[in-house]
Parts: sequence; C-alpha cells; structure tokens
Amino acid sequence: MNTRIYITYIFVFFGICAQAQDVLTTEEAVELALEHNYGIKIANNTVEVAENNTSILNSGYLPTLTGNAGGTYNLDNTEAQFSNGESTVLNGAESTRYNASVNLNYTLFDGLGRKYNYKRLKEEYQLSELEARETIETTIVQLFSIYYSVARLSENNDALEQTITISKDRLIRAGYQFDYGQSTKLEVLNAEVDINNDSINLINAKQELRNTKRDLNVVLGNQLTELFNVDTNVSFLLQLNKDGLLEKTKSNNVSLLQAEKNIAISQFDLQTNKATQYLPTIGLTGTYGWNKNNNNAASFVAVSTNTGFSGGLNLSWDLFDGGGTITRIRNSKIVLDNQKLQKEQLLVDVERNFNNAWDDYQNKLVIFKVQESNIKTAQNNFDRTQEKFKIGQVTSIEFRQAQLNLLNTELSRNQAKYDAKLAELTVLQLSGELLNIEL
Repeated sequence: MNTRIYITYIFVFFGICAQAQDVLTTEEAVELALEHNYGIKIANNTVEVAENNTSILNSGYLPTLTGNAGGTYNLDNTEAQFSNGESTVLNGAESTRYNASVNLNYTLFDGLGRKYNYKRLKEEYQLSELEARETIETTIVQLFSIYYSVARLSENNDALEQTITISKDRLIRAGYQFDYGQSTKLEVLNAEVDINNDSINLINAKQELRNTKRDLNVVLGNQLTELFNVDTNVSFLLQLNKDGLLEKTKSNNVSLLQAEKNIAISQFDLQTNKATQYLPTIGLTGTYGWNKNNNNAASFVAVSTNTGFSGGLNLSWDLFDGGGTITRIRNSKIVLDNQKLQKEQLLVDVERNFNNAWDDYQNKLVIFKVQESNIKTAQNNFDRTQEKFKIGQVTSIEFRQAQLNLLNTELSRNQAKYDAKLAELTVLQLSGELLNIEL
C-alpha cells in the first residue's frame, strides 16, 4: 500500500505543475529565437559591420584633409660678418618660428581600383546577409528539433502516466482478489514490481523532459522558465510539390547563393588587380599655410610672416613591378575558375540532398500513418485483453504484455510523428523556403 500512496503523490504533484504551465506555441518560439538567440544576434551584428563597410565613408572616393602646426625656439651664440666688412658677436640670441597648414589630398583617378573595391564591398555585404540567413535557418531547424523533442517527451509522459494508472488499478484489483482468496500473493507482488518499473520509467522520462526544456530555453536566449508546455499538435504541408521545390532549391538554396556571391567577389578581385597594374593613378594636392619667423639681431629681417596656397597634380604609374601583379592576376583567374567549379559541384550535391530529403520525408509520412493504424490495433487488443483479464480469462502476464504493446506502440507513433515533421523541415530548408512558409 505504501507504493500506491507514493505513486498517488507523484500524480498529484505533477498534475498541479502541469496546470500551472503555459503553452509555448511554435510561432512564439520562433519569435523568441529571432529576437534573443545569441548566434542570430552575432550574425546580425556581422551584417551591420558589412553594411558599414559599404558606406561612402569607406569607399576611397572622398578626399583627406589634415592639419599641421608647430613651433621652434632657438637660443644661439652667433658671430656674424657682413658684406661691408663689419662684424658682430651675439651671445644668447633668441629666435622663434611658428607654422600652421591645412593639407588636402584627393585621388582623382586610381585606375578604377576603388570602383571595383566598392562593388566588392557591396557583394561582401550581401554575402554576410546570406550567411546570417543560413545561421537563422540552422537555428530554426535546431529550435524545432528540440521543440518537437519536448513535445514527443510530453506525449510519452502522458502515455507512461496512463500506463501507471492502469498498473495502479491492476494492483488494487490484485489486492482485493488476494484479500478474498481469489488469487495468490504472487499476483500482488507481480503487480507491485510492474508498477515500480512503470514509476521508474516515468521519473526518468520527467527528468529527460526537464533537461530537454532547458536545451530549448538555451536556443531561445534563456527567456523562459521551466514551467511551460509545448503544442503537441502537428500539421504537415501535404500540398508541397516536389518539382516546384526542386526548382526553388536550384535558385534559392542559401549555399548556392553564397557560391554565386563568392564568384562575384573573385571577379572584382581580378578586375582590381588588372586596373592597378595597367592604369595610372592621378592625385590632387593642395595646401594653405601660415609661417612666422622672429629672427635674432644677426638677421637682415627681424620678423617675417608668410601665408599662401599651393596646389598640384601628381601622376603615378607602375610600369613594371617585377612581375608581382602579373602573378596575382593569373592566380585571381584560377581562383575564379575554382569558384565556378565549386558552384557546379555544390549544385550536384544540393540536388542529391534534396532528392534524399524528399524521399526520407515521404517514407516517414508513410511510417507515421502506419504507426497511427497500429495504435488502433494495439488499443483494440488491449481493451479486449483487459475485459478478459477482469473476468479471469487471461493471465496477468498476458495482460501486462498487451499493456506494454500499447505503450510501445504509442511511443513509436510519437517518434514517427515528429520524425516526419523534422524531415519536412529539412526539405524546406534545402529549398530555401523555410523562412517563407508558416510552420
């Protein structure tokens, strides 16, 4: 009887906790992940850095303006002879000089290098956006994988609780039968052993569920308490069209789009190397300055002050740098060819992965339907066995076997349901539609 009381306390405790828990929907989970997941935050910051790099302030198209100022103090002993034959000796003669200037430098033409570099920065920005999208897609798949693990474990716990309820009823029935001499003590002991095993399974399942909820909370940026449930209702997008999704995969798969951006970046690298080698650089310089000299007595001019503007053009042309640029151009062409080859290889791999994922999705949908059919059979078998057990037509061993068959079928059905949903998400991720479809 102590075992029955203990199990009753377990059910009361977990029942109270379950009533106090809110249901976290998939929409809410995705929203929390997009806002609070640390990996997504880092990816968004990386995009912001790339966006800053595309600013006109980082383009090289604007001039540079610098200011300079200085002062000099001299204390000299001077012996001077003048052209008329006179001479003078000055000890401790003081003189000072002051200067200030503003200097402008502007590159009028740099062989189109900055033009291609600016375009390259824009491509890098778009590549960073694709990398952030890949991070988001990976995080969303991870989120749903853990979310559906929580859902599966929740349903498993419900099945285990139902199993314990049945085992409790069997223990009570065995106790009454023993009290009235209709069975032996062995039936009671067997019932107690089974209910203890069921209790241990439930305790372990509860602990696994709590651990998995913590894993889910990490993906959500630690925004939840452990007191929450998830939605166990799953809908499948059965209207998915394979041919249409395959075409979207070829045009919108994030890995393929990244490969295209890498090709564009390599093309601009090649153009930049050509431009800097074969074309000159023309620059404009300008200075406005002020100078003041306070000379000692040995000088013909006691004080002089100069202000003025100077400007000029300069041209620089690397006619030959020893062959370094030619080597860089050749290597850039090879890198570009490799990028194109990698994209072709990636396209083959992505198409294969999509076909594998699609077949896996279809197979798991079929398995889920078969498991749902098995549930009806196992439930019908258990109901019949239970009725016969009550009137003594089957043994406790046969009853227990029917009970375990029903439990294992429910656990297998739960696994099949969420495996099929995750397989569907993999298809959507490969096709680039994961973020475009309401899940």
